[in-house]
Amino acid sequence: MDSKNTDSLTQFNTLGLKADCFRLVRARQEAELIAVCLQAFKQLEPLLLIGGGSNIVLTETFQGTAVLVETKGIEVSQDEKYYYLSVEAGEVWHDLIKFCLDNKMPGLENLALIPGSVGAAPIQNIGAYGAELAQFCNWVEYLDLASGEIKRLKGAECEFAYRESIFKNALKHSAVILRVGFVLSKAWQPNLSYGPLQALSERTQGVTPREVFDCICETRMAKLPDPAVLGNVGSFFKNPVVSQQTFDALKQQYADIVGYALEDSQVKLAAGWLIDRAGLKGQSVGNAVVHLKQALVIVNRGGCSGQDVCDLAELVIDRIFEQFGVRLEVEPRVIGATGQKELADA
Repeated sequence: MDSKNTDSLTQFNTLGLKADCFRLVRARQEAELIAVCLQAFKQLEPLLLIGGGSNIVLTETFQGTAVLVETKGIEVSQDEKYYYLSVEAGEVWHDLIKFCLDNKMPGLENLALIPGSVGAAPIQNIGAYGAELAQFCNWVEYLDLASGEIKRLKGAECEFAYRESIFKNALKHSAVILRVGFVLSKAWQPNLSYGPLQALSERTQGVTPREVFDCICETRMAKLPDPAVLGNVGSFFKNPVVSQQTFDALKQQYADIVGYALEDSQVKLAAGWLIDRAGLKGQSVGNAVVHLKQALVIVNRGGCSGQDVCDLAELVIDRIFEQFGVRLEVEPRVIGATGQKELADA
């Protein structure tokens, strides 16, 4: 475990925000990760876990220990019907998908190129292009900070919902995810129900997992800016869910509104469409800007602060509510001096 005093977390958040912390620790082994987290917890010291840094907005100096989770390892077993994977929290999510495809274990390809680490994936139940982590999560193993025990929850016990989980709610301040278990069916069927994948479903010959993967990667790279070039956290806003009645009323006014039917007479609206329709592409606060190619993305065009990002997000939320009567929610976590806080408090 390497520890050093530092005044910068800039390279460890994909928005590229300038931010400091009192102490930075790189935990490369599970025992190291457990030790530093328990130490901080027992000393009542603020603790910030960072995987890929792709889901945080740093707004001020973090007055505690920031831990870079860099644990690595993938174990694989199988039976007649399934592959079972046990993956350390510090593995890069996209690298896991490539590992699975290289070893002929498809299933996760719809989730390709989502930034971040494996340990962060269950927290908000990452999802894209018709798939969610919850579909493949067998279990999540975590450190209970209060007891010091290592515990395991089955996938069904993680309270997964759209961008939600028990780790984002009831266990938000008490759990450190150590590894995640996945189950992948050997009877693979392509998931081609969403967006650009529908074109593949029209082919007469079978679609391969690699083709699905390539299609997702090409689509995401065309829409989403590379964080190494233009700082961002990917999609900044959740797609809001409204009643069928609300959707029907909006459709009378906006015939081209984009929505996807869910269960229980609910409809998921495309937040990107709402932001675009409101004319907010290119809207800025300081050096934080709504991306011109993808309205769901807020980018750092150089030297912007976390406060700029939060103020712009609030502006977007207010404008969308004024025009459509729909309130957007943000996906990334807003981090203040002692930990996560609400956008309105930033």
